[in-house]
Amino acid sequence: MRRDNEKGARWRYRLEYAPVWLAKSVLGALPRPAARAIGYSVAAAFYYGHRRLIRVGERNLGLAFPAMPPAQRRRLLRRLYHHLGRQLAEFCLFPRARRETISALVETEGLEHFLAAQARDRGVLILTAHLGAWELSSFAHSLNGHPMKFVIRPLDNPHLNAMVNRYRGLHGNQPIGKRGFARQLVTAMQHNEAVGILLDQNSSPPQGCFVPFFSVQACTATGLARIAQRTGAAVVPGFTVWEEARRKYVLYFDREVPTQRSGDDDADTLANTAAYNAVLERWIRRYPDQWLWVHRRWKTRPAGEPPIY
Repeated sequence: MRRDNEKGARWRYRLEYAPVWLAKSVLGALPRPAARAIGYSVAAAFYYGHRRLIRVGERNLGLAFPAMPPAQRRRLLRRLYHHLGRQLAEFCLFPRARRETISALVETEGLEHFLAAQARDRGVLILTAHLGAWELSSFAHSLNGHPMKFVIRPLDNPHLNAMVNRYRGLHGNQPIGKRGFARQLVTAMQHNEAVGILLDQNSSPPQGCFVPFFSVQACTATGLARIAQRTGAAVVPGFTVWEEARRKYVLYFDREVPTQRSGDDDADTLANTAAYNAVLERWIRRYPDQWLWVHRRWKTRPAGEPPIY
């Protein structure tokens, strides 16, 4: 019986992977404009076919921008899906990217902030989010000669997970799984490596603490703050966003976020995590149509508060 279940799971994973393999094979062989056009169509199908996610997005936008009219929220979500379709195409085109031509797709600004942090020889923690082209962010940075690691949750489908990680690591990037990630992060900082951490997803105690995010208490993972406090690593914000006026992406590195160290580790963790959320909010407000609003960011609530979703 167990063998039959395992065999059935393998076939299910393969069937789930088949559309992804087809999209990768088709989009990866097309010129970029054609690949993006198909990516937009795929994203539009998801927009109209998964209304539950749209309801989550509208709820989140209502929390973050209570004065925004409902019609404007819907327009913003449509632009978000348009952006996700473009990112799908870019990801499928990763194997064709070359260092000599990447600047035509992605420019980098503020690299001096990253290099100054790296020069301290205590490691660099790149604070980022599901904003803009987050997959392209670490990929372009590695292609420009700065391979890094990133903390991720492995995808449930092992075939899809293997394919995605192979694309991410084409130029030296390496994933760090969330299981046992603290020890790996400390080791990476000791070797003066750079590690990207997406800090904008819902967490739960004791791994997370409640700090403001768009003026609403949001349970936020504390691992980034604790590692920075423990190792002295620099925390440098980094985001790759689509700049319509330039018709290309720009990888922005912001100024290092100072790490508070008062001697009270728990209080410092709370203050530093709140500072990170403030940075994320500032960037999301600059590019509101490029953040993943369809994630249930405020799912975990403080004790006694009613659910938001």
